[in-house]
Amino acid sequence: MIAEAPWRLRGRAYICALELPDTQRQQQAGTPEALGQPGGRRSLVMYVDYSHSDVGPYHELLFIPGSFPFADGRRHPSIGRIYVSSQDSVDSGRHNWGIPKQRADFSIERGKRRDSITVTTGGDTVARLSLRHGRLALPAPGVLLPPRYRTLGQLQDNQHFLYAPASIGLMHRATVESVWGDGDNFPAIQHGNITGAAYLSRFYMRFPVARRLPATA
Repeated sequence: MIAEAPWRLRGRAYICALELPDTQRQQQAGTPEALGQPGGRRSLVMYVDYSHSDVGPYHELLFIPGSFPFADGRRHPSIGRIYVSSQDSVDSGRHNWGIPKQRADFSIERGKRRDSITVTTGGDTVARLSLRHGRLALPAPGVLLPPRYRTLGQLQDNQHFLYAPASIGLMHRATVESVWGDGDNFPAIQHGNITGAAYLSRFYMRFPVARRLPATA
């Protein structure tokens, strides 16, 4: 099933910033070669638990290696690796935003302000994360940022997809207890240096219709 954009979603998420060795980040970026090498020094790993979306609840794990040049003349972060627990999310994500989603199985263990996540495909473990968050929360500033600072870009079928999600919610401090990626299907994030982490609780997000531009523009 394809659910057309825009989407309105609710849920919770962990966001982890990390620095990876340049060679590893380039080789394991997961983005199309035509985009070139990722810019910037930091990459992002996100785990999202959507309690509501236009295709129902699902889990998501993604990796953003850095920023890349797009047809609007700007550099934007681009999702290189992304796994979701819903095939409808895979199909709709590729159709609406050019996001290279893949279907995977998620095993989640929730404790007191703690989550352990294991992602598998075909019986093989792709990634594992153990994350903890604090009690104190502050309003997340995402919706206040101008669109140019929250625009992402994807390359699919010789088209650039540009989209700027907007969200509101509560932000908590988070701690990364352990992370692991197999280095093939997901970057070997255990070799990176975690530079910061946050937990978003009870967030509301809007994914707009993407702007589509020819990749050769």
